[in-house]
Amino acid sequence: MTVSRLGVVGAGTMGSGIAQLGCLGGLSVMLCDPDPHALASGADRLQAGLAKGAGRGLWSMSIAASASGRLETTTTPERLAGCELVIEAAPEQLELKRELFASLAGICGPDAVLATNTSSLAVSDIAAAVPQPERVCGMHFFNPPPLMKLVEIVAGPDTGEEALARADEVARSMRREPVRAADAPGFIVNRCNRPFSLEALRMLGERVAGHAQIDAAIREHGYKMGPFELMDLIGIDVNLEVARSFYAQRAEPRWEPHPIQEEMVEAGRLGRKSGAGFYEYQGGRQVPPDLTRGYVGSPEAIFERIVAQLVNEASFAVEEGVATPADVDTAMRLGLNHPRGPFEWRDELGASRLVAVLDDLAKRLDAQRYRVAPSLRELG
Repeated sequence: MTVSRLGVVGAGTMGSGIAQLGCLGGLSVMLCDPDPHALASGADRLQAGLAKGAGRGLWSMSIAASASGRLETTTTPERLAGCELVIEAAPEQLELKRELFASLAGICGPDAVLATNTSSLAVSDIAAAVPQPERVCGMHFFNPPPLMKLVEIVAGPDTGEEALARADEVARSMRREPVRAADAPGFIVNRCNRPFSLEALRMLGERVAGHAQIDAAIREHGYKMGPFELMDLIGIDVNLEVARSFYAQRAEPRWEPHPIQEEMVEAGRLGRKSGAGFYEYQGGRQVPPDLTRGYVGSPEAIFERIVAQLVNEASFAVEEGVATPADVDTAMRLGLNHPRGPFEWRDELGASRLVAVLDDLAKRLDAQRYRVAPSLRELG
């Protein structure tokens, strides 16, 4: 079934952004939110996004006008009944999402696909509320959706191929790049990027280098932001909660949160939003750091250590059936703006070089945390 009518539940930044992509992709979009004020704000945000894109030359004014005309809004979920696919962009609360999906399963036709935009909950846990779990999948967009090209299409254990194919179709109509992911902690991007911040924190804690030196070493290799700059942008408290969530799902030594994160949160240094994190901020701008302080390790050694664990984590994920190497690389480039995906780094740097880095860390620091994935070991 070709999708022509898309429902979006939740008119926040994520939901309105997804709805904007649907309108631009030629779909008739029903944006639903029970809060009339949130719904009005979301619709205004969508219209402003269309106008801004036209002003920047991303599309014409006529395209913006046509896209605007495809939008309908409602506070009444029953008006989603005619949609072939509905995407939920509600808060990350399992019971809320379950109640919503149980309601949507009764409102929408039996052939309608129900997709969740969750980034941290299991699709299977949400699908448990639906009598036909085969029509439930994940469509994880990245914030803000109009700027981020990636969509993770997540298959729960009962998700049918028809639901996945329809989700792929909708993502492509929005001119996004869909990648397939299994219903595992963090899916692809959030799972495979764990070492980017955690390994940087470990080096800081070991006094290998200061946070500014670590960031500089990473930027030298094509990354737009270093791990500490990224944590300040996201919010150190948010980063800590994600780390805790991963570790709670599986006590994997590679995923263990670092005490520095907890110390920063307790001190109220949450990043840009609090005016201070790993860096200081004045008027919203970062105060230039002193790059002469705290430097011990070489930039190349810092880079190798982080990338070795990125490649290692991605190798474990592929071994567990989370995604293919090609989809992992695509996801990390498009979802996080990494200059190369983990397997592209592996091929460029050489598996033997990365295995040697990990073996040395395992011998000196922690054998379990730096255990080499079997597939990487085989190549090295």
